[in-house]
Amino acid sequence: MTKSYGEGDAFPDFSMETPDGGTVTKADLAGKKAVIFFYPKDNTPGCTTEAKDFTVLKPEFDKAGVALLGVSKDSARKHQNFIAKHDLTVDLATDAEEGGLSDELGVWAEKKMYGKTFMGMVRTTYLLGEDGKILRTWPKVKVKGHAEEVLEAARSA
Repeated sequence: MTKSYGEGDAFPDFSMETPDGGTVTKADLAGKKAVIFFYPKDNTPGCTTEAKDFTVLKPEFDKAGVALLGVSKDSARKHQNFIAKHDLTVDLATDAEEGGLSDELGVWAEKKMYGKTFMGMVRTTYLLGEDGKILRTWPKVKVKGHAEEVLEAARSA
């Protein structure tokens, strides 16, 4: 059973694999603001656009002291290919295990497309404060202009 996480709640602890075979944890983000964006699949049009938009704005996020982390269920190897193919500079992590962070947050959910029902990642972004609490959530994200909107929110939070 997933708990509902909203603004003001502590973001759940996590440990996920990075494309280089390392791990990233909630503790790694402590002491700075962080944007964690969940997306369905590497190398699909919307996900590629979103990752590239965050990559273009990464220097601005860095200036604002905000860490960026993109998360999908894709393997570390797929993330490596995605990064190389599109010259991505945003950090990515794999949340492939059953009962992982996306399950905990409820962003791995039942979706419907073309009359078929399946489990998939609901494109969702979280802005965390230095204390690891959720400052803002963007559920069911529309990609166009999203990275810019998140940057503005991060700057003013």
